[in-house]
Amino acid sequence: DEDHLGDMDFKVAGTDQGITSLQMDIKITSITKEIMDIALNQAKAGRLHILSEMSKAMTGARDSVADHAPRITTLTVPKDKIRDIIGTGGKVIRELQETTGTKVDIEDDGTVRVASSDQSMMEEAVKRIRDIIAEPEVGVIYNGKVVKLMDFGAFVNFLGKRDGLVHISELAQERVGKVGDVVQEGDMVKVKCLGVDDRGKVKLSMKRVDQATGQDLDGAST
Repeated sequence: DEDHLGDMDFKVAGTDQGITSLQMDIKITSITKEIMDIALNQAKAGRLHILSEMSKAMTGARDSVADHAPRITTLTVPKDKIRDIIGTGGKVIRELQETTGTKVDIEDDGTVRVASSDQSMMEEAVKRIRDIIAEPEVGVIYNGKVVKLMDFGAFVNFLGKRDGLVHISELAQERVGKVGDVVQEGDMVKVKCLGVDDRGKVKLSMKRVDQATGQDLDGAST
C-alpha cells in the first residue's frame, strides 16, 4: 500500500504551462527545501513526458463533443416555476426523465441541471422544461392536443402541461352545434392565445388559425 511506504506521498498535476494542483501526505515532522526542489523537478519531468505522449494521440482539444458523450447543461428557472416542473408527487419530472432518458436535478434557487449521454434527448428535455415554465403570449399561435370535450368547448393542452379552453364559438368559422362535430380527444390542433382571465384561465381559438398551414387568419391579437 503506497500510504505505508516512504516518508512522503506527493502528487503534482498541471499542464505544460505550470502546476495546477498539489496534494501531499508526509509521515515526518518536516521536509527541507532541497527535497521539495527535487520532488517538483521530478514531477515536472514526468508531467511533461506524459503530456508529450498524450499529444501524439491527440494534438489538440476536439471542437465538438461526440453525440453520445456524457454531458450536462444548466438553465435557470423562476423559483415559483419549480413546482410546475416537478409536478404533483413528482409526476411531471418523473415522466420527463423516463421519456427522454435524462437525469434532471433542481436546486432551490431555480438552477436546473440536465444530464444525458444523448445530445438530442438532452435538447428535448430542455425544450420541455422551457415549455413548462413559459407563459402564454397573447396573439401567439401554439401547437396543442385536445384533452377534454365539454358542451361549451374543448380543453387543449399546449406549452408542456398547460391547458386552455377553446370556447365552442372559437372552434370554427361556421356555427358549431356540437363540439364533437369539430374535434375529438387526442386531435392535434393549432390554437391562438386570446388572453388569460383574472383566474389564470387561458382562452384559445382554433377558428383564427389555418389548421393546415398555421397561418394567423385575423392577423391581429385579440
